[in-house]
Amino acid sequence: MERKDFLKSMLLGTVGMTTLPAFAKMAANLEEKEHLMPVLFIGHGSPMNGIEDNEFSRRWKAMAKEIPTPTAVLVVSAHWFTKGTRVTAMDFPRTIHDFGGFPKALFDVQYKAPGNPALAKETASLLHSAHVELDHDWGLDHGTWTIIRHIYPNANIPVLQLSIDYSKDPQYHYDLARELYALRKKGVLIVGSGNMVHNLGMVAWDKLQEPEYGYDWALHMNDTFKKLIKAGDFKSLIKYESLGREAKLAIPTPEHYLPLLYTLGLKGPKDDVSFFNDKAVGGSLTMTSLKLG
Repeated sequence: MERKDFLKSMLLGTVGMTTLPAFAKMAANLEEKEHLMPVLFIGHGSPMNGIEDNEFSRRWKAMAKEIPTPTAVLVVSAHWFTKGTRVTAMDFPRTIHDFGGFPKALFDVQYKAPGNPALAKETASLLHSAHVELDHDWGLDHGTWTIIRHIYPNANIPVLQLSIDYSKDPQYHYDLARELYALRKKGVLIVGSGNMVHNLGMVAWDKLQEPEYGYDWALHMNDTFKKLIKAGDFKSLIKYESLGREAKLAIPTPEHYLPLLYTLGLKGPKDDVSFFNDKAVGGSLTMTSLKLG
């Protein structure tokens, strides 16, 4: 396989258990904490970031030292797009290798974090705007484990996923996220996993190794998204299709963008906003990530 084809397949892909820790068996009604847990949006990029030691994965590792240790992690991943809303509710979610054409080392990864069925039920009960199905089949896709294994490499924190209902509009997803706010008070780290700018059809495959290479329209939209976030203008971000031609190039399909709206929907009035991994990759992708709180 030629280098260009290998790099392309790496980025594109195709779309014995231990005893269950005591904290994974906790009652559904988690105790409220003194401080709100921060919220993250993480640009996950290539699945290879899950096993590589690079500037992005190192920044994810550092995040564990910057935020309180969570009682659990709930991820809204771009790679679990469903009809209706589901939340993983098994004791031990499987590691899903939802890609193809990658090195064997990536397929060998097994991230054996526990789930938390009680928390799954509590999460479902909070979402009054949706009928939430407790899911026992999915697991942790690469939008989740490639990130979380760097933040919590010991796999000692329960991890759940919440799916994205593809039949609903952006406003629905933003509003649904607001119903999860109570989980922040109980120490649950909620993570949106996608990419603000994500156009695989326009990736410059021969430029993937160049640092911070972005097309003008991609850099423009990345800056626009950051400015709107800082200004608290979430209405414009929800109605992103009205932001012009560059926005349509940045978001040709919504699955990688919608996790950002879940993060923004969880913003509290006193949350600080900070960005990290703020770089373009391959011309038409950005790794720009966000921390609230």
